[in-house]
Amino acid sequence: MRRRTEVPDAEDRTGADETLAPQPGGELEPRPEGDAASPPVAASVWLQPGGDFRGRTIGLLAGNGNFPMMFAREARARGCRVAAVAHRGETDAALEEEVDSIVWVRVGQLGKVIRSFHRAGVDCAVMAGGINKVRSLTSLRPDLRGLLFVSRVAGLGDDAILRALAAELEGDNIHVVPSTLFLERLLARAGRMAGPSPSRQTLDDIKLGCRVLSALGALDVGQTVVVERGVVLAIEAIEGTDETLRRAARLGRGGSVLVKAAKQSQDLRFDLPAVGPATIETMATARADVLAIEAGRTLVLDADRSFELADRYGISIVGCNAGGAVAGLSDD
Repeated sequence: MRRRTEVPDAEDRTGADETLAPQPGGELEPRPEGDAASPPVAASVWLQPGGDFRGRTIGLLAGNGNFPMMFAREARARGCRVAAVAHRGETDAALEEEVDSIVWVRVGQLGKVIRSFHRAGVDCAVMAGGINKVRSLTSLRPDLRGLLFVSRVAGLGDDAILRALAAELEGDNIHVVPSTLFLERLLARAGRMAGPSPSRQTLDDIKLGCRVLSALGALDVGQTVVVERGVVLAIEAIEGTDETLRRAARLGRGGSVLVKAAKQSQDLRFDLPAVGPATIETMATARADVLAIEAGRTLVLDADRSFELADRYGISIVGCNAGGAVAGLSDD
């Protein structure tokens, strides 16, 4: 039966926790013994195709969006026990119905995240869903462990911060595995997936967008660019994809191309680019005609609904390679 774990009010009020000092042996707290703990499982075991994970516990560090719930459903369908740590103000409360246990934390309570996973017997976890960057600037409530972490990563880009967070978890014997575990079917395929075939101009715009993202990747900036007839209208910064599209709509005449791709050096265990029905709805409002996403490195959430909307609005969805070539449509 699912167990809900509430956040103590006192800890919420202070944002601090005096029990964060590491215990002998390097862990914040001893792991539970007996039935409460899963047998130790190396990260490589979770990555074996066709593995039997029944009865194993997988941790879920959940952000916003539908992806955490999709992961939880699939993991439990495969017989896993899912122990979630969710973020207040970010994670959908409906996740409580999809997991076996859940602890709610505020952004920055890293010590509490680690202790919660240890108590649940978690030695492998996924990081699924995002954290709103603008909102996090005002909602950050670090505990002592989180404060020390924030002081070390201040000024770093998204990917560097996530790598550091994964390293922090792994330093406490919580191995981070890809968020696509069990959900590889959500990765975009190469070629045209929905909507009409894009024009020659559009294919050129896709390649331009990919060149821009490749150049920005070294700076750990954004995963999205909007191009219209050879002109870059908008590049994603802290505001996210939807606001980038709206900004581009104010600058362009319509018929733009949204290009979304992972940074070339990105750690693919987390923060993969993702699109879904909401993306298509925003594109329609912004008068964007084509969505180009990197095949094999971008998530398509609720693909059936996304493709249905694309067909309805006449929006093309294509999967391209890192250079912008679209299988079956491009010359190269």
